[in-house]
Amino acid sequence: MFNLTKKILKPVSVSGREEAVVGVIAEEIAPYVDSLHTDAMGNLIAFKAGVGENKKKVMFAAHIDEIGFIVTYIEENGYIRFNTLGGINFTSASFTHVVFESGLRGVLVPDAAGGHVVDIGAKNRKEAERRVKIGDTFAVVSDVVKLAGTRVAGRPMDDRIGAVVLIEAAKRLEGVAVKNDIYFCFTVQEEVGCRGSKTAAYAIMPDIGIALDVTSTGDTQGAAPMAVKLGGGAAIKIKDASVICDAETVNKLTELAKENKIKHQHEILKFGGTDTSSMQVAGSGC
Repeated sequence: MFNLTKKILKPVSVSGREEAVVGVIAEEIAPYVDSLHTDAMGNLIAFKAGVGENKKKVMFAAHIDEIGFIVTYIEENGYIRFNTLGGINFTSASFTHVVFESGLRGVLVPDAAGGHVVDIGAKNRKEAERRVKIGDTFAVVSDVVKLAGTRVAGRPMDDRIGAVVLIEAAKRLEGVAVKNDIYFCFTVQEEVGCRGSKTAAYAIMPDIGIALDVTSTGDTQGAAPMAVKLGGGAAIKIKDASVICDAETVNKLTELAKENKIKHQHEILKFGGTDTSSMQVAGSGC
C-alpha cells in the first residue's frame, strides 16, 4: 500500500481541480468494480453490485481534493498573489516549495505586510505571465516518507489516504459476492464545504453513508487532550462540529471491530467536519 499511497498523493488536485487524481484512481480501481463514472461535479463513483435480497445502498466516501491556492494577481516584480482553497496554516506553509498543475515550481514567501506571495523566479510581470495566468492553481509539493517502525509522514494525506483505503477495500472484495450495493465515491471539493459528497449522495440516495477521512489526535506536541492517539487504531466518529453520527451505525462499526480484532477508538472532535455531514442530510437522510 505504500507504493499506492505515493502514487495517489502525487497529482496536484486542489479543490475544484481534481481531474488529475481522478484519472489515477480510476485506473487503479476499475478492474475491481462493475461500473465507473464521473458526475457533473467531478466525483468519481465506482459501483459494485450486491446479490442479496432486500439489499441496501451503502455509500463510502473519501475526498480527493487537497487544500491549495488559486492565482488572483501578478505583480510588476513577477510575484504571484493568490487566494486560498481550504484552510491553510501559513505558519507551517511559509517558505515551502509549491507546484502548479503545469509542473511549474515556486516558493511561498511571507511579505512585509503580513501576507504571502509566490516567487517563481520571474524577473517581472511579463516573464511571469508567460508561465502563469489568473485562475491557475497550485499546492505545496507532495512528499511521502517512511519513518521509524511502520509510520508514514507526508502530504496530502488529507484525504488521499482515505482513497487508498477504498481502493484497497475494492481489491480485497474481488471475486466476493457482496450482499448490498456498494458505492465507492471519491468526492471533490470537500475542503471548501463538502460539496461533492452532497451531490453524490443526492444521486445515490444511500441507506448507509460512511466517510473515510483523517482526524486530529490528543498526543502531539501542544495538542488539546482528546481520546484519539496515533497508533490507537481506526477512529470511529461519534460527533464533530458538523454532525452527530447515527448511534446504530457507530455501535455496529464498534461491534465489527471487536469481532475482527481490529484496533479502534472513538472520536469526538470539537471542531471541523467531513463528508459525513452532507451525506447524512441528503434527500430524506441516511
